[in-house]
Amino acid sequence: MAAIEQTLRQAGMVHIAGVDEAGRGPCAGPLVIAAVILKDPFAPSLSRVRDSKELSPKLRDELFDVVQEESLALSIIEISSEEIDEVGLHKSNLSGFRRAVTALTTTPDYVLTDGYAIEGLDMPTLGIWKGDQVAISISAASIIAKVHRDRIMIEMDAKYPGYGFASHKGYSSAIHTAAMSDLGITPIHRKSFANVAALLEK
Repeated sequence: MAAIEQTLRQAGMVHIAGVDEAGRGPCAGPLVIAAVILKDPFAPSLSRVRDSKELSPKLRDELFDVVQEESLALSIIEISSEEIDEVGLHKSNLSGFRRAVTALTTTPDYVLTDGYAIEGLDMPTLGIWKGDQVAISISAASIIAKVHRDRIMIEMDAKYPGYGFASHKGYSSAIHTAAMSDLGITPIHRKSFANVAALLEK
């Protein structure tokens, strides 16, 4: 799991940032990007860290605290539905990656990202296909982003009752689609997404 980090550290690159996002697919709620520099990717306390999608909510919550404790530097960026509608999802994602890296209090020697490489940084970067499954720094970032976003959506469930945000987290489930049709579109819905736009046209 930490083979990539091991190779980089052997090459003298100690401060390795992992970057990942949560919330590309949902039609409601923010896109959240996290960047993490672990003190030691090989620390025993991180042995259970995996891609956040492979973990139970309870274990994700536990590991959220562990990753924070084991981080030399950590940043979380939230990109609103309004910004996604204005500039597009992909551009928002890449911009969020850059913003998350530059927000770190320690400058990384190298940056590992899930899927897409980041342009416009002063340090080398590597985009890794399914990086949250092969690099522990990216997995750690995926946990931070996922838990942070889930907590936001639980808050949105209280703010906008009836939509079920606490359960589906903004994804286009049958319950969510029915709620949008019955209750209307909220300010946190992404109006540039086809299913939301279709309801607005009715």
